[in-house]
Amino acid sequence: MEEAISAVRTFNRFYTRRVGALNQRFLGTELTLPEARLLFEIAHGDKLVAVEIQRSLGMDAGYMSRVLARFESRGWIVRESGGEDARRRPIVVTPEGRAIFDVIDQRQRDEIREMLAPLTPTQRLDLGAALGEARTLLDPTPDRDFSIRTWRTGDMGMLAARQSILYRVEYGWGRGLEHNIAETVAGFLGGYREGRDQAWIAEVAGAMAGSVLLTDEGDGLCRLRLFYVEPMARGRGIGDALVRACLGFARETGYGAMTLWTHAVLTSARRIYAGHGFEIAATAMHEDFGKPELGETWRLELD
Repeated sequence: MEEAISAVRTFNRFYTRRVGALNQRFLGTELTLPEARLLFEIAHGDKLVAVEIQRSLGMDAGYMSRVLARFESRGWIVRESGGEDARRRPIVVTPEGRAIFDVIDQRQRDEIREMLAPLTPTQRLDLGAALGEARTLLDPTPDRDFSIRTWRTGDMGMLAARQSILYRVEYGWGRGLEHNIAETVAGFLGGYREGRDQAWIAEVAGAMAGSVLLTDEGDGLCRLRLFYVEPMARGRGIGDALVRACLGFARETGYGAMTLWTHAVLTSARRIYAGHGFEIAATAMHEDFGKPELGETWRLELD
């Protein structure tokens, strides 16, 4: 915990200095960063009321009221009719306020563009994914947005590392599990059959949030493999969407049945399998991952 606290504080000090958050005149304007942030919300909102903005920003109500009064006196915003309570009157940016906002917005875009210019395209992708993951870790339920795409070069190594780390932390599974994952990934890459095998990657805010693979087992049978969802992305329906993508591909490809191997302790995954009609075909205890576990083979007839 102490190491994490120190890391967050170190990054905060770096970034507030880098973006000029402590400057009295943000980006050379007459506004501070909180004032610019408030103007941003108004400019991008649809007739928001003060209480909505205050709740969204977590800004002190008294301070925000004074800033809004200053904006209004300068002709940057107007409050439309909506009752006598000023907190419930829709706030709209004026053309004058829009012009001020456009200056700040362009200057900030230019600052960030200059900051990112030394990075390679790959580094920019890495940065976007890292920032998205950091935001989702610290605020795991801002919305339910996610995306699912088919795999591309580099995904297999990333999902192998993430699953090995995740299952070690959550279930104490060690080298045997990592070996199993590595063999699965190597077999998928080495024996990949276009149109018969496939993999899907879920992303939240640009960060890898989960995966599932499908492989051809022969005789009309396919196998669901390496299904997982990152802890920071759970509760969005990602797991169900990944399994649905896998099943949809299997049916379109003409497979007659799908099988998978899982464990009794993976309760969330088992609920998803059962919800899609899979049934347990066999069970067996093993210690391949360093401790006794009940393995389960599940099967679904697709036709």
